[in-house]
Amino acid sequence: MSKIDYDLVIIGAGPAGLTAGIYAARARMNVLLLEKTVPGGQVLVTDWIENYPGFPEGISGFDLAEKMKIQAEAMGLKIETAEVHSLNLSKELKEIVLKDRSITAKTLIIASGASPKNLGIGEDKFMGKGVSFCATCDAPFFKDKTVVAIGGGDTAVQEAIFLTKFAKKVYLIHRRDELRAAKILQERAFKNNKLEIIWDSVATGLDGFFGLESVKVKNVKTHEEKILKADGCFIWVGILPNTSFLNDTVETDEFGFILTDKKMQTSVPGVYAVGDVRDTPLRQISTAVGDAAIAALSAEHFIENQY
Repeated sequence: MSKIDYDLVIIGAGPAGLTAGIYAARARMNVLLLEKTVPGGQVLVTDWIENYPGFPEGISGFDLAEKMKIQAEAMGLKIETAEVHSLNLSKELKEIVLKDRSITAKTLIIASGASPKNLGIGEDKFMGKGVSFCATCDAPFFKDKTVVAIGGGDTAVQEAIFLTKFAKKVYLIHRRDELRAAKILQERAFKNNKLEIIWDSVATGLDGFFGLESVKVKNVKTHEEKILKADGCFIWVGILPNTSFLNDTVETDEFGFILTDKKMQTSVPGVYAVGDVRDTPLRQISTAVGDAAIAALSAEHFIENQY
């Protein structure tokens, strides 16, 4: 048999990856967590978290991610900054190909998360010049300015409300006649005098010279078009899985999210997927950490039975 570097390699250090690392390290597995940027994932750009148990006053996304990282490292988890380029899962040992080397593991947990989806209305031209996917990161740049937010789910509504702490006016564009966000978020949005919801509408274009100056909006029922003068545009219209390195090594749904069974195992034995990257009816921190606990235990049992 080829040289085995690790019992378990985890790809991605969001809440799911860090939780899997905590469970695996605590079980005294030889485990490595790979993260291409900084630990925390999408949680890092979440302003305030109110529905994660144990924090009755709420907690910032940054602080929660930092606490998870500290706890994982205290358990002895090794975290390495590295980007996964590809996987070779055709043999018994799982091969993870990095930029400068390849490593092998008995088991693998994919916790690579997901990224915001583009609308394709010219966002690239105005990235860093008015267009953003992260209110927590960029809201302070729009103090006393007018911004447009796009979306109708929890993230869009929560972030639009956060924007009103800085902007003098926030337009929330939603393609339907009712929001999909949690009722408590809707109630806060409706009560916010700085927030105006533009129903049954979609953004069709962005315009500006040096930076963003306006957003073109179209009513999907009346087909009426109008121009909203705006200094910024924040977009939250869904996510895409971070799976470019997979290259069809495991089965996914039509959107690219990884299919798993109840033990979080993918179509390849000993390979698991957790959190936002897998096909799941709910994407929350609490569900991600639950996925991860199951996957880590499943990986441990797999090794006991196979090696």
